[in-house]
Amino acid sequence: MTKAPIRVVVVDDSALVRSLLAEIVNHHSDMRCVGTAADPFAAREVIRSLDPDVVTLDVEMPRMDGLDFLARLMRLRPTPVVMVSTLTERGAETTLRALELGAVDFVAKPKIGVADGLRRLGDDIADKIRAAAQSRVRRAPAAAAVQVAAGPAPPAALGRLSTEKLIFVGASTGGTEATKELLLQLPPDAPAVVITQHMPPGFTRSYAARLDGLARIRVKEAVDGERVLPGHAYVAPGGLHLSVERSGANYVARVRDGEPVNRHKPSVEVLFESAARVVGPNAFGVMLTGMGADGAKAMRAMRDAGSYNVCQDEATCVVFGMPREAIAAGAAHEVLPLARIAPRLLERLRETAGAALNRV
Repeated sequence: MTKAPIRVVVVDDSALVRSLLAEIVNHHSDMRCVGTAADPFAAREVIRSLDPDVVTLDVEMPRMDGLDFLARLMRLRPTPVVMVSTLTERGAETTLRALELGAVDFVAKPKIGVADGLRRLGDDIADKIRAAAQSRVRRAPAAAAVQVAAGPAPPAALGRLSTEKLIFVGASTGGTEATKELLLQLPPDAPAVVITQHMPPGFTRSYAARLDGLARIRVKEAVDGERVLPGHAYVAPGGLHLSVERSGANYVARVRDGEPVNRHKPSVEVLFESAARVVGPNAFGVMLTGMGADGAKAMRAMRDAGSYNVCQDEATCVVFGMPREAIAAGAAHEVLPLARIAPRLLERLRETAGAALNRV
């Protein structure tokens, strides 16, 4: 039986962008643009009457802010949403807020050359719509919950347990919020965390700054050549690959340009390959929600090199693609709900340290 195409509604105040997005959607045989709207009030009626599988939603629109509309939609009629945002600092902040409210993913449209820029992104936009159609939609959190700064009570300090260990995190669709939840559960002296989140240039700096204001550890966009230190998290800059190398007694970050790997830049494969090659048994690998298979082979190489690996379970993933592929590759020691991953890493760290002391 032929699967029905994904039904998409495009909401954007620009007639040009509406036309381009509809053209991109209709170019792919597995999806169809069933309606468009120029503002949230028209969108409300279109969505109500057409009941689409996915909505693409402009961040900035007249008559009602895109975030206000998204919050109402996720509260009253939860629907997979792909935000369409601008490549500006303000656009990045708004997009991150949209992801907190329940948007599945986002597309960054250029400020100039919009038509050519969107057409170049056509396959990426289609992939994001496919991922959204498969995703688990969550209702918008209560306002009070979004304002919680640092999650649950802090875990006990680790001391010297964390100095040689590194935590490597790979994530894509749904990963901005999953990574945030992971980091909020770590103590200030946690092992260094090195993160590749699929995200375009212009967004990772705002993302890291946002996490830095919430977590107990320091969070920053990675800089080439800097030491990788306990109590810090390093986010791969959008459009560049991040890896880890050894320099004497220290780990250092390597940030490099290069060809996309598994169609991604930054790529989880690049980061995890360096973990296997350089860090070995001192590494922890974490694969969070995301579409595709980026990082699965390298995560298996991490395990073969002695790392301890955890994958997020299907029930708590927005999209269970990347964890599923890593599990299928034999890379995972454990498959856990998102809320259990950070506590388990800390438990494992203490178990490993205790076993080492008993051998002395």
